[in-house]
Amino acid sequence: MKIRRIKTGLVRIKENQISKTKGLTPQMLKVLFGKKWAEWVPIYAWVIEHPEGIIVVDTGETAKTAEHGYLPKWHPYYALSVQFRVKPEEEIGPQLQKLGINPAKDVKKVILTHMHTDHAGGLGHFPNSEILIEKGEYRTASGISGKLAGYLPHRWPEWLKPNLITLINEPYFNFTQSLAVTADRKVIIVATPGHSANHISVIAEINGIHYFLAGDTSYTQENLINFRPDGIGTDESINTLKNIVSFSKVNPTIYLPSHDPLVPQRMTNMETIPSINDGIIAPLEKVK
Repeated sequence: MKIRRIKTGLVRIKENQISKTKGLTPQMLKVLFGKKWAEWVPIYAWVIEHPEGIIVVDTGETAKTAEHGYLPKWHPYYALSVQFRVKPEEEIGPQLQKLGINPAKDVKKVILTHMHTDHAGGLGHFPNSEILIEKGEYRTASGISGKLAGYLPHRWPEWLKPNLITLINEPYFNFTQSLAVTADRKVIIVATPGHSANHISVIAEINGIHYFLAGDTSYTQENLINFRPDGIGTDESINTLKNIVSFSKVNPTIYLPSHDPLVPQRMTNMETIPSINDGIIAPLEKVK
């Protein structure tokens, strides 16, 4: 089994979204009207090459975000708090083709950690794959209420008929809800609520190392270790972060969230989540 990362362009958000801050002002207002932008960061998607078939986790963003009218500027978040830089050749489809993988024929399953546009924007490249989406997340993201919450259901492919999954109460170490994706249980979905109420993550075990494809459980490993939830997550965020750290104490874990610039370094050097007592965590690096 092998894991590849694919960078589908860059995204920039407000600093108040990266880490939750104290105060009486509602968090979303801090995000919308905060003046300080964070650095541009990558948008990662993942390819798991498993004997049972190729599995893609998240599909990254689409270059259509640069087209006038694609993003709903009537929505305050898109008007004030997020920017994208995605070239057509950076979409996941063309990048898979360069790897010798035909997204329309060779990808068996696509798993979405959640349905925000920077994770679901590339869905159109996978018309013949089984699309796995958590049932509650799909319901939250759909229709008018989904649009108001910042999802883009009107941009999903017309052919989309996902396999709506519900995680079962079967423990995977300290995760109480899980779902095996492969018969050998080397690819497992676990519940990681927080960034969204029904957010999921995927754990792929290779030679005793657990690659934690974390979506937006946190934007950086630094925030994970310091139990700092993001600025728009739910009250469950901190418990999820603590759960991941507890998992890593008994399972060597390489933490791979979708927007951490240090992901390539951790993958190259096989850097697992350090103990809280191991020292200072490296700060964010700038992305050019």
